[in-house]
Amino acid sequence: MEKAKISAIQLFVMMFLFEMGSALVVSLGIGAKKDAWVAVLLGMLGGVALFFVYYSLYRHYPTLPFIHYVSKIFGKYLGWVIGLLYIVYWLYSSARNLRDFGDLLLSSSMPKTPLLVLNMLMIVAICYVIYLGVEVIGRTGELLTMILIFFIIIGNLFVYLSGNVDMHNLGPFLENGWKPILKTAYPATTLFPFGEMFAFSMIIPYLNKQELVKKVWLFALLSSGLLLSYTISLNIAVLGVEEVERSTFPLLSTIGKVNLFDFIQRLDAMVVFAFLITMFFKTSIFFYCALIAIVELFKLKEHQQIVFPIGIIILFLSMIIASNFSEHIEEGLNIVPYYLHCNFLIILPLCMLLVAKIRKHFK
Repeated sequence: MEKAKISAIQLFVMMFLFEMGSALVVSLGIGAKKDAWVAVLLGMLGGVALFFVYYSLYRHYPTLPFIHYVSKIFGKYLGWVIGLLYIVYWLYSSARNLRDFGDLLLSSSMPKTPLLVLNMLMIVAICYVIYLGVEVIGRTGELLTMILIFFIIIGNLFVYLSGNVDMHNLGPFLENGWKPILKTAYPATTLFPFGEMFAFSMIIPYLNKQELVKKVWLFALLSSGLLLSYTISLNIAVLGVEEVERSTFPLLSTIGKVNLFDFIQRLDAMVVFAFLITMFFKTSIFFYCALIAIVELFKLKEHQQIVFPIGIIILFLSMIIASNFSEHIEEGLNIVPYYLHCNFLIILPLCMLLVAKIRKHFK
């Protein structure tokens, strides 16, 4: 681990931006149709339940990052293998988010720019910040969160002033009953994005006031969940549920409808810049978790010496995980939640907690 400390505010903004990630611009929970906002809220509650699993693990080993206590729980050899699997999982997650960023830019504003160039520019910036350490990541988050909040306020103001919001698009409530809502909320929306917060089990030991972990984590989880629920409801109110279902990035379409006095329009750049901020942090956090885990698992001296090699690996993965954008989306909807997230965010943490409690009982 680095010899560094971050404040509660820095941890909060890192968690908040991480949760926003790509969830801010995609049609999160749209499987529940008009009740997508309810599915997101229920997914948030599922994320809270998962938080208590992760927090219980943290309470057993409050000064250690996850990669350390997994060996204490499962033993040296099995713990090493599981730690290696989590490294691969975090590298893959970082690459997926990098690919999301590149694909949005291609479809929205830079259609003739090679995907490799966009991803390369992003990963170079991420490598530079990570090279400087977790404290710099936290301070950068403080600055960019203020910019993001400004964009959120201005964007919402223009949407409402444009007169595009039709609350009737959200009704009737529970038109299709609870079944599609529950099916959408569990496990998909619970795991993405709320369950992914497990990555912070590698970062919370850096917090300078450990007694604030619970409050910061829950506040970040709830505030981001409420904002995401509001965002999808706004998209439906402006576009209608059918258009949201068809749209790859519905928030982009929502902002695109802004037209004030035939002068204020084409505010897509605002969404793209907000997405750049959130994806920068989500990709960075997954990258940093994998990086620190590699340093600890392979007993390296410092993380700076492998930042750029790992960055190249993530860049390469982002290009090969799917041959096109449709395949990338299909993989994210039907494979990642059920085969990766379920195992790494639910099953393994529950097994670790069970074994840790058994060990503690016998000691």
